[in-house]
Amino acid sequence: MSKQPQPGTLAPSFTAPVIGGDFDESTIISLSDFRGETVVLYFYPKDDTPGCTKQACALRDGWQEISAKAKVFGVSIDSIKSHEKFIKKHKLPFPIISDDEHAIVEAYGVWVEKSMYGKTYMGTERTTFIIDAEGKIKATLPKIKPEDHFAQVLSLLD
Repeated sequence: MSKQPQPGTLAPSFTAPVIGGDFDESTIISLSDFRGETVVLYFYPKDDTPGCTKQACALRDGWQEISAKAKVFGVSIDSIKSHEKFIKKHKLPFPIISDDEHAIVEAYGVWVEKSMYGKTYMGTERTTFIIDAEGKIKATLPKIKPEDHFAQVLSLLD
């Protein structure tokens, strides 16, 4: 497990498949493609689960406001096909990156040991990174609650 990048440090680069927003299923993006723009990378555990759906739908509902300030990408280890279903079902206007090889979650230090009902397992910690136009981490929101996510991200973009 690696540590999360801290504010002021360069955001870990990546290249990965993405779907949704302006991207179709054959698109591969790199973080460097968005140099010069503010980027919100929000990591979440799993498509179409209650907390993740609440978090995504809050971004959808405030899309006009947040998209004027930053490029927003969801990131999970689910497949492109899973993301595609999640996007269609909830009419999500933003793209979601598939990190099925766990390279991005590990680079950002959000692939962690979790526990539920006495069992431990590895999973994605719900964390958001705001990356400035120079590619540096501007802010980190670790273990953020789905219901607080949108307002906290928006406040950091002002």
